[in-house]
Formats: sequence, C-alpha cells, structure tokens
Amino acid sequence: MVSLSPAIERLRDWACASHARASALLLVLSLACFLPGFVTLQPLDRDEPRFAQASKQMLETGDFVDIRFQDEARHKKPVGIYWLQSAAVKAGEALGVPQARTQIWLYRIPSLIGAIATVLLTYWALLAFLARRYALLGACLMAAAVLLGVEARIAKTDAVLAACAVATMGALARAWLDWTRSLAFVPNRHNWLVFWGATALGLLIKGPIVPMVWGLAVVMLSISQRSVRWLKPLRFGPGLLLCLLVALPWFVAIMLKTGGSFFTASVGQDMLGKVSEGQEKHWGPPGLYLLIFFGTYWPAAAFAAMAVPFAWVRRKEPQILFLIAWIVPSWLVFEAVPTKLPHYVLPLYPAITALLLLAAINGGIDRHRRGAVATALLVLIVPLALMGVILFGNWTLDQAVPWLALPLFALVLLATASVVAAFRREDIEGALWRCVLASLLLTAAVYPFAIESLRSLKLSPRLAEAARAACPDPTVITLGYREPSLVFLTGTELAMAASGQQVAAFLDKPGCRVAFVERRYAGEFEAALANLPVKPRLLTTIRGFNLNGGRRLEIAVFVREPA
Repeated sequence: MVSLSPAIERLRDWACASHARASALLLVLSLACFLPGFVTLQPLDRDEPRFAQASKQMLETGDFVDIRFQDEARHKKPVGIYWLQSAAVKAGEALGVPQARTQIWLYRIPSLIGAIATVLLTYWALLAFLARRYALLGACLMAAAVLLGVEARIAKTDAVLAACAVATMGALARAWLDWTRSLAFVPNRHNWLVFWGATALGLLIKGPIVPMVWGLAVVMLSISQRSVRWLKPLRFGPGLLLCLLVALPWFVAIMLKTGGSFFTASVGQDMLGKVSEGQEKHWGPPGLYLLIFFGTYWPAAAFAAMAVPFAWVRRKEPQILFLIAWIVPSWLVFEAVPTKLPHYVLPLYPAITALLLLAAINGGIDRHRRGAVATALLVLIVPLALMGVILFGNWTLDQAVPWLALPLFALVLLATASVVAAFRREDIEGALWRCVLASLLLTAAVYPFAIESLRSLKLSPRLAEAARAACPDPTVITLGYREPSLVFLTGTELAMAASGQQVAAFLDKPGCRVAFVERRYAGEFEAALANLPVKPRLLTTIRGFNLNGGRRLEIAVFVREPA
C-alpha cells in the first residue's frame, strides 16, 4: 500500500491547482461516498418515513403549511425540509420517475445535496484557517466521516442543517480572524449574506439549532475580547431583517392555521421535552457523544483525539480559540440534554477536522507520544467490529453470507493497516489521505452488498410488495405491525387495527382488501373470521426482524378479492 503515495500526491497536487479543481474533486468524492445504497436502502424507521410521509401528504392534499402524518399533526420541526422533499418528488414526477411518491430515494435528495454542501462548505470554512492543500484534505475527511455518510442517505433534516451551520461558522470565522488579524485575506463584503442566509434557512429547517451553535460561540469569543465590535461586519440589523423575511411568513401561517398549537408542540413538547427527559427511548448519559465519536467520526476520530493536547496548549491563539468556541459550548449543551441522538453533534465535526489538521501541520500529533500507536489502531478496530456485526447479523437473521462484500472488507483492512503504517513512519498527511480511501472501500462494501443482503430487515417493503401483488389498488389494514415505513409504502389510508374483530369487519366489506396480521394476534383473528360468510385467502406469510422492537416477527398477509 506504500505505493499509493505517488498517486495520492499527484491527485492532491492536481486538485490544489485551483478552487474549481478542488471543488470538482470534492463533488466526485462526495458522490462516491454517498451514492452507494442511496436508491436501494429501504425506508429506515422511524424518523425517515415520518418525514417522507408528511411530505407526501403535502403533495396529496396541496396543503404546504400544515404538517401531518396520516391524521396526526406533526408539529415538531419547521416546514423547510418538507418543502425541499416535496419539490424533489415533484421534480421526479415531472421527469417520469415511476411511482415517484413512494420512491424513498427522491425524498433523500435534499439530504444528499445537504451532505455535498457540507463537504464543499467545510472546504470553504477551512480556507480561513488552512492553506488550500489542507482545507481540501479536511473536506475529504468530512466526506469520509461515517455520520455524514449516514445522514446523506436519510430523508430528514440533519445533513441540510449541518450545511447551514458550517456556512454560518465559516462566515463567523472570517469576521473573527479579520478582527484578530489572523486572516490572510480580507473577507468578501457579502460575507454577512452567507451568514444570515444560512441562518434563515436553518430556522426553517430545525428552528434555533443553527443560531444556538453560532450564538454560543459568539458569547465565548466576545467574553474573551470583552467586546462585540468584531461582529460589526456581519450587519446584525439587515441580517435579522432577512431572517424575518424568510422565516416569519410560514411561522405566522402555521400559527394562524393551528391556533398556536404548533408552538405548543414544537417548543413545549418536543424541544423542552428533550431538555427535561430522553424522548422516544433516546435517553443517554452525559459523555455518550464522546464515546460514540470514535465510530461516528471514523476514520479520522483517532487522530482527532491525539490533537486534544495541542488544542489545549494553544487554546489562546485566535484560530484555536475560535474552533474551541465552535465545538465546546454546543457539545456541552448536547451532552447535558437527556435526549441523545448521534447526529446532534454533526455540525461540530468540521471544527474538529480543522483542529486535527492544525495539530498535524504544527507537530501537535506525535507518533512517539505514549499510547499514540495504540490509539491509531482504532482506525483498524472500528471497521473490524462493524464487519463482525454485519456478518453476524447476516448469518443469524438470514443464514447468509454477503460474499460480494468479503473482498472489499479485506481491502478495507489492508487500507486501514496502511493508515497505521503511515502513522508509524510519521507521515500524518499520508495517513489521513489513506483514511479517506479506507472509508470509500468500506462504503462500497457495506451499502450495496452487506446491508442489501439483510432481507429480514425489509419487512415493510416485502409487505407492500405482497399487497400490490394481490391487486392493483388494494385497501389495506394492519394489526400488530405498524411502523411508519409501512404507511409510506402502502398509502396514507393504511388502517391501523387494534383487534382481530376490526380486521375481520374490514375484510367483510366490498372491494379488494388486504390485511397484515402479526402472529401474536392470529388466534383472535381466526376466531373473528368464523362469522364471515366469505373467508379471506392467505396470500403469504412474511418473516423478518424488526430493529425497533428488537424481535423476530411473522406476519400473515390475507386478501379478500372483489366479487
């Protein structure tokens, strides 16, 4: 793998010749990191199909103000992501995509664009701290990060939110470093528009999260300077007006439409609920983000950990202080909140990347430091553990081995071994470039092959396929199994039964009707069928594993054909 060095250097030198070339490389790399599995991965319960179904219902009803999941109001997040998803699906329909409204990949397009934008904006933000060569490497490390790759494939808010946060912090960095005379160039006079435009979009995507990230950084930096005059170039007056013009119309419209219940649900229940207690079984102890960081920021996490002593020693320098202000206050808030989800800290990862590279350039990552090589071995251990989990899951759930993934898994191990070897010979930059290669190989192994072979996890797609096989446009009811992905794939009118008697009564009505009955309800359902003059036909039985419930399921599919 040492022979990779000349190829890496040639590619790096070519890309560093201009911003256009660097951006082109980052675009190609992002697509290579994010597209495998993008179309084939089933809707991932529960958040993704909830977002997608709400967007689908906007298209069905023509109501682009209120947000609903079936008949239930979904007043947890602002409307921005739903508008973006609806626009993507509408474009898909215009281009002739078959059954566009149930193609989950169309709803993922805003997340894909958001993830690519996060990579490109990381490059732009890091140019305030680093030479082009290292800003390019930092953006490549963001593209390679596991967490961003996951969010690029999920139809929800977090990839777009990360892009908004990076844009605001890149603009804020330029104002700060210009004030402290640490910036090698004069910020563009339109820098304030980037800052406030991204803030306005962030407000429509996820409310106060983006202002929280930059707001906490502003407080910390202003205290350090005992002044807020450094913020003057950001033009807070016109900027706040821009935010009001962009975000206020929808907030007023939803307030009028719901009588204020949107704010009660989004602020009173969702936001404050996350602060007071862990919501939706997502509770986690303080320190959890630090623990999972080595998986979510793989493959560069081990090297980021080695940069911590450098950041502490140089903490008073303007560049380092800004990055610490970007990371630490928001990280502490996320750790303090009982509700823990891995993606919450994603907007902070570009700052960690910048600190890592500043440490690497300035000798802050020492291969000879005690425990350094052992820490670098995490680059190898993390994918090894992931491979073990995937192979165990394939064999346990489906008695299968993802043979096509195995050669790629072997290449991943070789690439990660080469990362450690480069680190041992003190080639930190070469080790980081090899991290990017290892991530590309792991992506190619996991998404198209290893996960795709887990048929047991695809309960909703298999049930929806069985319903379509019964007749062209069936009316469907489900008993027991009621994941949001099933609503998205079978239709908004999917009925949720509470008993076998309800299912029997449903099947006794005219038209083509399909019922999904989970095994634990089979007895009461069979008893209820005794009084039906026409018995439904058992079409098939589908077995699988529900990750959310953590248990195996057996679901019978019954069909009542029209007379």
